[in-house]
Amino acid sequence: MKQLLLILLLTAACFGNCFGQYYVRGQVKDEKGRPLVGALIKLHTKGNLQFFSGDNGLFGIPSTKQIDTIAITLDGFEPFRAAIETQKYQNLTLKMLAATASLMKNKLASITKNLSPNQQINFLSTIGESYTSFIENDFVAAKNYPETGFALNIDRASYSNIRRFLNNELTVPNNAVRIEEMLNYFNLSLDKTPNTTQQFTCNSTVTSCPWQANHHLVFINLNAPKLNLDSVPPSNLVFLIDVSGSMDKPNRLPLLQAGFKLLAKNLRPIDKVAIVTYGGNVAVPLPPTNGNELDKINEVIDSLTASGDSPGEGAIRTAYAIAKSAFIPNGNNRIILATDGDFNVGQTSDKDLEDMITIQRQSGIYLTCLGVGMGNYKDSKLETLAKKGNGNFAYLDNAAEAEKVLVTEFTKTIYTVANDAYVNVLFNEATIKSYRLIGFDNKKEAIADASSKVEGGEVGSGHNLMAIFEVEPIDTNTITGKQLATITLQYKLPLSGNNQSQSFPVAFNDQDLETAPATIRFATAVSMFGALLKNSNFSKNYTFSDVLTLATTAVDKTNVAQKEFITLVQKAERIYLPNKKKKKAN
Repeated sequence: MKQLLLILLLTAACFGNCFGQYYVRGQVKDEKGRPLVGALIKLHTKGNLQFFSGDNGLFGIPSTKQIDTIAITLDGFEPFRAAIETQKYQNLTLKMLAATASLMKNKLASITKNLSPNQQINFLSTIGESYTSFIENDFVAAKNYPETGFALNIDRASYSNIRRFLNNELTVPNNAVRIEEMLNYFNLSLDKTPNTTQQFTCNSTVTSCPWQANHHLVFINLNAPKLNLDSVPPSNLVFLIDVSGSMDKPNRLPLLQAGFKLLAKNLRPIDKVAIVTYGGNVAVPLPPTNGNELDKINEVIDSLTASGDSPGEGAIRTAYAIAKSAFIPNGNNRIILATDGDFNVGQTSDKDLEDMITIQRQSGIYLTCLGVGMGNYKDSKLETLAKKGNGNFAYLDNAAEAEKVLVTEFTKTIYTVANDAYVNVLFNEATIKSYRLIGFDNKKEAIADASSKVEGGEVGSGHNLMAIFEVEPIDTNTITGKQLATITLQYKLPLSGNNQSQSFPVAFNDQDLETAPATIRFATAVSMFGALLKNSNFSKNYTFSDVLTLATTAVDKTNVAQKEFITLVQKAERIYLPNKKKKKAN
């Protein structure tokens, strides 16, 4: 017996020497020392087995060799491969791709070439909500700085959020007002027929300025191509739904459940949808499922309940992993994140989330953000996620808005016709003395960063964008008919990535605002309303009554949203000027 035990021990020792077990431990970081979660790791001795870096970028993998080869890949970074000593702790650094590094830089909503601003402004937090602070665009001398530009997008969250404040008899936080998003909300177009071409169309109008007699307004109306629904590519959608405790209110999770069920009705058999939730933990109650399995999809949506904390970071990573697993080449791959934005577990700062989403953006997966709630709504986070995730952003304040975004404007929200879309405007200094872009204001940190560039936006099918400049002409008597500016639109096609460029001339053929098309007058009223709500320096010469008078002459009485605008202006006047009614009563 002793002899047999000795033989077994000698055999085990020999086996251990020949096939010794080692354990590779370490951490994956980027060049700034930040941990990288979710990096794909392979060891030569493990063949095709896949491992991933976990929390804080840590990993541990068994190996049978003292020297092994490790390979690491992660979207947005250069592949890493090296021979390592398995007995030593590994601190491994991934180098960011040049394209990713460019995306990581601060990005502007608009820019004037060679202009150096020096204003300061602080981040704003209001009643538990957070909004990014902006610096309003000022007048610029065309002789010194003739070239300017702005990003295109379909974001419209600001308007419905403003409506929520006014309907609750509250003043609107200044930085919650983004005039370009207010204009986006109404889908304003000078051309009443859909654009069925494969390129953008552009209409421009020049009118008198109602608040400055010697100034004019220049309206740029760009119409995106409208896709034929019969030929749109299949969709791979992931509904990423916040089910944390803060969502347990009628205007949060129940509202989202109703909205997603409406969206699901539009899915086709060739589409796929998955559901990821986070509340206490991250779960996948619905793996990728064909769009025609509506009962199954609705059953999962109806089963959701709210509780727990908000591990938003982990949920976003899981959603991207699910989207990648069901990725459709040349398809519409998109995550739809629905939340009040109150992340409190994992990476929670706007900057950390921005960096994480920027890396994920390289995967070809779009990100749509839907905001809900009041009191702890984090507008700044959702705006950042949408812009860095190459997507769009809306705020749902009621069931009608959910239907508008997810059903009525389904194709605009879900199907992209242009990426990195950007408009460059070159003013003719012989006709224009100075100009300012209304809206498209920039974040403080982007303004302060000398390396900042304009971040082009995502444009959805059939979207109409209205941008407005206030200009000071050289001499209106001598420049009529002359060229005022040249507009250059630049964008990339979604599937091929091919760069596209279109140019449009703008002539100085002005008209009185009173005789301009109703669309132009209504757009002017919307911009004036936004300026008053945000207490703009350029709103001193008009009032809510002036906005109401102009809007009333232009409103389309068949358009529910435009009729509601009149009501909101009246509410704002009562809230912001409470003494006016009392004086009238006396």
